[in-house]
Amino acid sequence: MIYGKYGRVLGIVLAGGKGERLMPLTKYRAKPAVPFGAKYRIVDFALSNMVNSGLFSIYVLVQFKSQSLNEHIDRGWQFGGALRGRDFFVTNVPAQMWTGDHWYSGTADAVFQNLHLITLFDADRVCIFAADHIYKMDVEQMLAYHLDNKADLTVAANVVPKAEAWQFGCIDTDKDGVVTGFLEKPTNPPEIPGKPGWSYVSMGNYIFERELLEQALIEDAKNPASSHDFGRDILPSLFKRTRVMAYDFSTNVIPGKDRPYWRDVGTIKSYWQTHMDLLQHPSDLTFYNPQWPVRTSSYADPPSFTYPDKGMGCSAEGTLRAEGSRILGAVVHRCVLFRNCEIQAGSVIEESLIGHGVIIGEGCKIRHAIIDANNVIPPNTVIGYNRDVDAERYFLDAESGITIVPMPEVRLRSEPQRLFGLA
Repeated sequence: MIYGKYGRVLGIVLAGGKGERLMPLTKYRAKPAVPFGAKYRIVDFALSNMVNSGLFSIYVLVQFKSQSLNEHIDRGWQFGGALRGRDFFVTNVPAQMWTGDHWYSGTADAVFQNLHLITLFDADRVCIFAADHIYKMDVEQMLAYHLDNKADLTVAANVVPKAEAWQFGCIDTDKDGVVTGFLEKPTNPPEIPGKPGWSYVSMGNYIFERELLEQALIEDAKNPASSHDFGRDILPSLFKRTRVMAYDFSTNVIPGKDRPYWRDVGTIKSYWQTHMDLLQHPSDLTFYNPQWPVRTSSYADPPSFTYPDKGMGCSAEGTLRAEGSRILGAVVHRCVLFRNCEIQAGSVIEESLIGHGVIIGEGCKIRHAIIDANNVIPPNTVIGYNRDVDAERYFLDAESGITIVPMPEVRLRSEPQRLFGLA
């Protein structure tokens, strides 16, 4: 993808989102760094799509609470030895205030503040993709569509029922896929020509011709009324004067026994439900396709382990389990166990996500819950059976009814009663 008919192609992954609707999972980490699927982070999906598609020149734009995200990418996403060079890199780009004394003020501003990177790479076209969705997509097929249609800008468009499209930014097109309008969460979404009852929604993934991107970002930066966002400001300003195409994501073909997949996990409800969907067989999203792997950092953790303990038998059904996870005389049904967690004897865990390093003591009953990393749950704790009690002790998501046990507070060693950062 770097050379040949595609020219020099640069990938930019937008990974600076706060993820406020995923609180408290984003209290100490950026949304793209939120763990997913037992061993991954959300950002791994965007990066895997690019690398699997042959795109090896990638900048990751980070901003809010990015330490764990930076460490994850530095650990697991670096080309080594002879592959390192101008055209083989996955590089974090923190907000550096190149254009003034302010942070990124929107997705478009994030790229605008780093236009020099596009110049230094000498890109012909730029793939700007979101890091906060769970999706599988062959980017090269979208790039070929972009070139075949002589587009200045191509927007990835997911096909959804019209009745659901009002939740997203919608794309109106003619019968040839030429964009004729962008509508943000419309009450009456436009239908796809020839597909009554279905609508296109923007996936937040774009391919720009470099010259158009530069012009559009400079123009947007001069507009004090702009929110400097691709979906709200850049795209609506371009379709009337440039050739903007919608790429039908449903036509994307994934190698192996697989298919394209996209899911917005921007809320606790969608995050939990997407995990529950993973526990079906077959699932719409599979991790078991060697021709299109979801890549991530690897750790020197021991194998997962299940064993009867203290006279208690074991049961683990419909459960994803990462390295180092242990079920010791416990019942675990329809759960996701992240690295190095431990479920002790007599506990019953159902339809829950158990984070990295969590220890669940003996005799616990937990259902419909998310236990974030590094928590120690005392023996005989009950979670998910009484909403009022859960709301007092933990975090109860009102929309989904899911109980969340946030990561433990960061406290000073010298003064354990004082929370970090508080007077």
